[in-house]
Amino acid sequence: MKQLFIVVLFFGSLISSCSNGQQNAGFQLDPVAFDKKLKDTPNAILLDVRTPGEYTKGHLSDALNTDWNDAAFSNQIKALNKTEPVFVYCMSGNRSGSAATSMRADGFTQVYELAGGIMKWRGANMPEVTKNVSTNSGMSMADFNNLLNNEKLVLVDFYADWCAPCKKMKPYLDEISRDMAATVTVVRINADEHPGLCKSLNIDAIPVLQVYKNRGMTWMNEGFIDKEEVVKQLK
Repeated sequence: MKQLFIVVLFFGSLISSCSNGQQNAGFQLDPVAFDKKLKDTPNAILLDVRTPGEYTKGHLSDALNTDWNDAAFSNQIKALNKTEPVFVYCMSGNRSGSAATSMRADGFTQVYELAGGIMKWRGANMPEVTKNVSTNSGMSMADFNNLLNNEKLVLVDFYADWCAPCKKMKPYLDEISRDMAATVTVVRINADEHPGLCKSLNIDAIPVLQVYKNRGMTWMNEGFIDKEEVVKQLK
């Protein structure tokens, strides 16, 4: 009888787990699905949880700016109706994921996330409000190609100031720049300041490292990576 109870308990737990998974499924949407869901949802609230500076450089139409890293974030979302659908996005998806988790824990019943953030949105050529700020601002492809005119290996780091993995990698990138200066040139490009270049190079996530030799790319990595693995590509 005890064994039967355990079996019933196990399957009950399994069904409950599957049910919870189904409830959570579908709340992370790619750009096309996010756009469609947003347009098809009455009374939808769209939140851009990046910094005001990022927001002014380009944002989704009708998005409200509520900085996730601002201490006032919790107070700002208290004014929202927790029963109405909320759509959130940031630059790459990390901050919006944290904001969505916090909001769900606070009682919001429908929180949809833009998977990959506005970088994926731009990569999919989706519409964006720029308020007369060109998305091609910053470094041009010609400028970038000039950086590659180098007899040394060129290590390019696409980063952002708010990106936690980027911050963790910066110290060892500085070490590489100093210790391997005879054979390697390190170029760091802020993705927030050069959106046009990132779009041209299909950079839709950060951090991204690229290694160039004689202007040809020989290696690329997306996401955090240890120094040892990077140095292997520079020898």
